Formats: sequence, C-alpha cells, structure tokens
Amino acid sequence: MLSFSRRHSSLLATTACLFLASCGADDVASPGAGSIGVVINQPAPTPTPTGTPTPTALTAAQFATATTQGGVTITADEQLAIVNAGANNNLNGFGSTLNGVYPVSGTSLTTASNPQTVLGNTSFIQNTSFVGALSGPNDNAFSGWTCSSTTAAFLNSAQCGAVPSIGSYAAATSVCPTGLIDDGTFTPSGAANPSYRYCRLPGVISADLSLPKIAGVVYRFRGQTEVGVDGTSNVTLTIAPGVVLAADASESSNDLLLVNRGSKLNAVGTADAPIVFTAQQNLVNNGVSDATQGLWGGVILLGRAPTAVCATGTGPNDAGGTSTTCQQAIEGVTGRFYGGTNQTDSSGTLQYVQIRYTGIAISEGNELQGLTLGGVGSGTTIDHVQSHNSSDDGVEIFGGTVNLKYFVVTGADDDGFDVDNGWRGFMQFIIAAQKAGGSTADSFATEIDSNGSEDLLPRTYGRYANFTFIQTTSAPSAIRLRGGADFAFVNGVVKTPAGQTCVNMIASNQVNGAAATGNDRSTIRPANSALQDVGPPTFNSVYFQCQGR
Repeated sequence: MLSFSRRHSSLLATTACLFLASCGADDVASPGAGSIGVVINQPAPTPTPTGTPTPTALTAAQFATATTQGGVTITADEQLAIVNAGANNNLNGFGSTLNGVYPVSGTSLTTASNPQTVLGNTSFIQNTSFVGALSGPNDNAFSGWTCSSTTAAFLNSAQCGAVPSIGSYAAATSVCPTGLIDDGTFTPSGAANPSYRYCRLPGVISADLSLPKIAGVVYRFRGQTEVGVDGTSNVTLTIAPGVVLAADASESSNDLLLVNRGSKLNAVGTADAPIVFTAQQNLVNNGVSDATQGLWGGVILLGRAPTAVCATGTGPNDAGGTSTTCQQAIEGVTGRFYGGTNQTDSSGTLQYVQIRYTGIAISEGNELQGLTLGGVGSGTTIDHVQSHNSSDDGVEIFGGTVNLKYFVVTGADDDGFDVDNGWRGFMQFIIAAQKAGGSTADSFATEIDSNGSEDLLPRTYGRYANFTFIQTTSAPSAIRLRGGADFAFVNGVVKTPAGQTCVNMIASNQVNGAAATGNDRSTIRPANSALQDVGPPTFNSVYFQCQGR
C-alpha cells in the first residue's frame, strides 16, 4: 500500500535593529528595507482512482484452437461464432475471480440460465442461479466428503495424503467378516500394538457380500478382483459408510475392482463418513504425497446399456441401441465386455466415495482410470464421488446412459471427464482441477469423442450443467469436442493458463467411416435426424477466463 506524507516548513522571523546605534553600531550604515524569501512545499496530489481496467477482447485464435483432421478444419473464427451464438456467455473473463475452485464472491460470474429449460431435463437437472459448480466462497456442497490437495482445496475436508479414518484396532473386535480372507495385522515400526487388520476380498465375488464398518479393519483387494461373472452369476457387493478399501502393495499384479454386467456395487457413504478406495501406501503417515499416482487400477463398472462401438462381428448398432449382439471389450483388462439393449440398466450406487491414486497404462490407448464406466445405464446412481490423482483420466465413460452429479476430478494426469463410444447422458455440479504440472500433452478438462467413428449410432450426446474446469496443464485447450458428438454446455466456468485457449472443436468429413460428399464437418453441421444429429454444440451462460488473464 502506498502512503503519502506531507512536509511542513516553519519560518523563523528575525527582528532587525532599525536603529543600529542602539545595538552598539551607530557608525554602520543600515542595510535598508530588503525582503525575506518564503518557500512553501505543496503536498503531493492524491492520485485519481482509475478503477478496474477493461481487458482487451481476446482474438479468435486466443480463444479457440483450430485443429485439422483428415483435411477438415473448424477455424478459430467459426468456433468463436458458435460460442457467441449462445446467451449470457462471457468470453473475456479477467482478474481475481476464483480462489482455487471457489468464486471469490457470491455474485455469479455471468448471468445464469435455467439449465432445466436449456437442456430439456427436469427430472435429473436442478435449476440454479449461478454459473460453475459452486455458488460462492462459502458453498459447502463439496465439504467433508472430498479430500483436499495442492490441486484443489475444499471447505472442511481432510487432506488426500492423510491416512483415512480406519478406527482403533482391538484384537477382540477387529476381526474379518465371514467370506473374507484374514491377511493378518499391520504394526508400524517401533509400535507395540497393531494399527489395523487386513481382511482380503476373494478374487471373484460369486455371492452377495457386505463389508461393514469395523474399527481397525481395512478391506484389501489383490489383483483383478471381480464382482459376479458375466452371464453366469449376478451378485451385489455392498459397502457401508466409512469403510476403507486398499489395493495390495505386497505384490506386483495390477490391482483393480471390476463389476461385471448384471452385478452391482452399492457403495453408499455419507458426507461425514465417505467410503475411500485407495492404495495400501496411503495407510501410513507420509506414505503418499500430492505427486503420488498410478498405484492401482481403479474401479470399473460394466453394464448392459447400448454402446456405439461394437467388437468385430457384433455390430453395428442403431440410434435406439437395440442391437442384441453389439458389445465391446473394456480397456485395461482382457475379455471383459460391456453393452446391451437396456438403457435403464443398473450397476448399483456410488455415493460419497473417494477413489485415490489410481491409473495404470497397460499399453498405448489401453489404460485404467480412476473410474471406468462401460455401457452403464441410467438406473445407476453416481453422485458425490471424487477421483483423485489418477495417472490417466479421472473418469472415462464408454457408451451407456449413466448420469453424474457432484463429481470431482482432482490431479488427473490425463483428462478430467473423458466420454465417447456413444455415451448419452447428463452431468451437473462437476469439477475438473488438473495437476499443476507433469501431465501428458493432451490432457483436457473434458475430452468428448466418438472414437474416430463420426456417425456410429447411438451418437455421443452429452449435457453439462454447472461445471468448473480449471485447466493447468499443457493441453491445447480446456474443452476438446470432436468425433461428431452432440453437446450442450450451460452455467459453466472455464479457466486456462497463459498460452492455452478455452475451446478446441474438431470435425471429420465422413459418414460411418466412409468419406462424405462435400464438406460434411460432422461436429458442427446442421441437425440431421437421419443421423441422430441435433446440430452444432451450444454454449449458454459460460464464463471463460482464457490465457491466464
């Protein structure tokens, strides 16, 4: 803060003897009347307030990245025009508007729209009067059930690196439930008593199984742990609030939990007692850090809702997803399939769940994420879930019709929300806050795709409402939209660092894999009901703060 001081001058008046003789100098001539010079130091003027500077409007090239694919380009000017065609968008956000993922004030960053009206959904989508996932600095919707890190801090939430709440071990009560394997206890170095007991899940859960919260018990899983057998046994794994599950770090296999088609995972925590899926290293103090990732393979749910991309010899599918043969193998494992005809299929419920330190690359383009959803239907409930520090995507959705609400991705090494293969659904109150550095070069807050097959059916169709995307990595943009996918965005906040645009739209010129006649440009062409295409993407009430402004 600048401070100003004034100087004050005092003048000392001296009285001269007019009659020098009386002063003892009567023979000296008088100097005459004369004058005394006075210097006044004026105070510095107070600067005139200039107010908040008005930012210069971004150019189209600063706002959007143009990418050529198969000789087809959507120019930056065209992308800018598509966004400008919407209502209440602010393309020139500027200044200190966010504190991490929270707005610094309770005033909406741009005028909100009614997402129910814009998206045509009143059963899943809630009406809101603000943009972004959070309404202001004191919004507690993400408090407690999340964990905090340098990537994003949430009100009243514990640190992700802290040991989850296991409870005090007692030999008489910390025992394994029936159906689990007693893997012994863990005693820290120098300690006299154990800290907890490991109770291991069987490799294949072939009958309904419940995991209650028992003080001092950690449920451990080793290798590829499966719930049910596709086409043979449909079972339910039920997990109580506050339960901690840990991937086994004592051997080298890729640890993961996979729920096969027809089976269910009911993991229902509470805001005060979330269920935590993590790695064994996270069970000791300082066992992990904000840089830790890729310690296990994550959670995979496979369902019987339609997919657009079918395994060789099983397709094609149609707009209604009615093919009885179309199915596809899920990434990251061998011989496990998703897909079917049941759009309302249920793979269970995930509520108030954290999934920490996941992601394994089996091979290029064949990765395990924090949460992988393959052909999961709209009968599945997924809300209040956090995917933290995945070495690949936070969540990837392959086909299906599942909806997400209150979903947080923090510290992902690749994309936050990756959707493709004909997923058709809604998301609301979602956050993607990427790791500060070291991620892959094409890590987007959201990547929207159709696996390079522009007009396979069902067409990828998604609707995002109340989203906050904090892009921190070296990807070209925060939002990548390609593959002929149909998308709408309403009530969002998008922030990117210097050198990064906010939007990247890509199109190809093909229909069902063959070259189309003329300049088809699938992602932005007019609506075409014959192709289940509703037209170019739409943006309403989105606040864009691009290029680190």
